[in-house]
Amino acid sequence: MSTRIALGVCYDGAPWLGWQSQPGGRTVQDVLEQALSRFAAHPVSTICAGRTDTGVHALNQTVHLDTTAARSLESWVRGVNALLPESIAVQWAREVPDDFHARFSAQGRHYAYLVRQHRVRSPLTQGRAAWVFRPLELARMQEAAGHLLGEHDFSAFRSSECQAASPVRTLTRAHIEQQGDYFLFSFSANAFLHHMIRNLMGALIYIGQGRQPPSWAAQLLQQRDRRLAAPTFEASGLYLAGVDYPPAFGLPAADPYGQLRELTGLRFGQTG
Repeated sequence: MSTRIALGVCYDGAPWLGWQSQPGGRTVQDVLEQALSRFAAHPVSTICAGRTDTGVHALNQTVHLDTTAARSLESWVRGVNALLPESIAVQWAREVPDDFHARFSAQGRHYAYLVRQHRVRSPLTQGRAAWVFRPLELARMQEAAGHLLGEHDFSAFRSSECQAASPVRTLTRAHIEQQGDYFLFSFSANAFLHHMIRNLMGALIYIGQGRQPPSWAAQLLQQRDRRLAAPTFEASGLYLAGVDYPPAFGLPAADPYGQLRELTGLRFGQTG
């Protein structure tokens, strides 16, 4: 008899070519499925909540799999982790009903973007935080972010390779806070388009540097033309922070700020 298992997976995206399986095998999905198949003693395929690009990290990626293996939930964590590289680790495991789907059951997704603004790059934050050398003005970016909230056609922030049927999304959070040289951008939505967050970041960084006014964010939404927007921002510093599901499934709630505080030693998420 087959059982459906949901897993929470954390990974450092720097060594991997994104989430989705590729012929070369250097993706998070490829390595995770190899470990799961060895642990379960049968081939295992996974479905994730949201695909991540090369270099993008996950604090709490949710995946599901179907298995005939009889294992304790703790074994799905410790046993699989023993077969994974240091950059990938299962955080929790739950048995879920057959109608649970890591992607289609999700009600919301949360991303965090950590940016360091300093005149000189730091090797110690390489891959963990994006770096900009021009000064950023927090108030300008916060004003611009307010224009992005709500339901909009996000065509101006959509990759040309995006396969979504509609460019309309509902952005419920676009929050920016600063601690010293660091800025944390956090975004929540029912779903995101391909490269949507990295393209939003490109515009917000331009605005924060004074290269465009805060109202430019609203103009881009109205123009719906990707060619008029800023370049796609770099992937380093972007984290899939967590995914929301109906409480009936009993999955752990993500604490993205807590994990980011551990990573950085900063007090992000204490207010706002």
